[in-house]
Amino acid sequence: MLDRKIFGARLRMLRKERKLPLKRIAQLLDTSVTQMSDMENGKTGTTLARLVLLAEFYHVSTDYLLGITDDPAWRGS
Repeated sequence: MLDRKIFGARLRMLRKERKLPLKRIAQLLDTSVTQMSDMENGKTGTTLARLVLLAEFYHVSTDYLLGITDDPAWRGS
């Protein structure tokens, strides 16, 4: 089951580590800053397509974003 608080905290941490504004990630996902803020605050989840985009963008696994594992290793090409 998706733990929105873990998901949101990891999104926020990854974005801040890269010093990216919330607006940049909202543009990447074709969503509003408000919706991105809600995701980071654990109020909402996201779609499967957006989850994959986030994982690819940050080079982390979807399992890491979802809180299934603490290993952020991305095994994409």
